[in-house]
Order: sequence, then structure tokens, then C-alpha cells
Amino acid sequence: MIASHAVELAAPRFEHGPERKIAGFGERYLYTAIENIPALWYRFGPHIGKVPGQIGVITYGVCSNGDDAGFDYLAGVEVATFLGLDERFRTILVPAAPYAVFSHSGHVSSLHQTFEAIWGKWLIDSGRRFAATPVFERYGEDFEPDSGSGGIEIWCPLAA
Repeated sequence: MIASHAVELAAPRFEHGPERKIAGFGERYLYTAIENIPALWYRFGPHIGKVPGQIGVITYGVCSNGDDAGFDYLAGVEVATFLGLDERFRTILVPAAPYAVFSHSGHVSSLHQTFEAIWGKWLIDSGRRFAATPVFERYGEDFEPDSGSGGIEIWCPLAA
């Protein structure tokens, strides 16, 4: 286990993830305003299960275009195609890639602590580099939005 502040980070599993088309609601967030992300999920929630072309029930939080100030975040679901989506939806293509997959066992409100442990400890200690492609949170079938707990994974793309 890798310790970072209050988080015990289990060693990741390594997996080759397929290309994923994700559609949902998205916004740009400053690192100092990540507490506003749950409001995006609240707005998107009623659309889960009703997104044209939706595949399955897994939801994704996709982080992209990060810089020193912030990042783009999309709360969404996997879709078969981007065709047929109206202007409410933003889309992102997550490329097939090798990933380090980390489990988050705590409440969703402490997810930022797991991210800090990954970047602040694991990445430095592992000697690996992350690819400049989207990182995503995968909320499994056992995730319970009402309680904020259940299966959450963080998929970090690895550079070659």
C-alpha cells in the first residue's frame, strides 16, 4: 500500500482499455473549484439511461485538457455513436491505451485525495509517465449515487 495523507492507495492493476465514446455534460473547472463538479453530475443525472445510443449503465467522469489552472470535465456515459446527440451534450473520444487502474474505496467526496496520492506519490515512485490523453473515473454498476459510495476506479493512461 502507498500512503498519502489520509489515503491508503492500493497498487494499481494494468489494463489495455478500448476506445470509448463518452457523451454527457461538461465544463471547465479550476483546481480551486472542484467542489462544483457534483452540481454537474446533478444536472446530468436525469439523462442517464436516456442518452441516445447509450451503452450499458456505467458512468464516467472524464478529465482532459489540463493545464496549470484547471481542466475540462465531462460527466457522461458510453455511447455507440455521437450521431443523434443534441446541443446539450458534449462528447469526447477516449483513445484505446494502456492504463494504470486505481480503486477508490472511500466516499466520492474524497476522490480528490486518491488523485493526489496517484500524482503526488505513485507516479513519482513508479518512474512511469502518464500519456497526454484523458484520465477518467469509472463509476461501476455497484456505485450508489444517493450514498456516494461503491465501485469507483481511476483510469490513468500510461505513456509508452
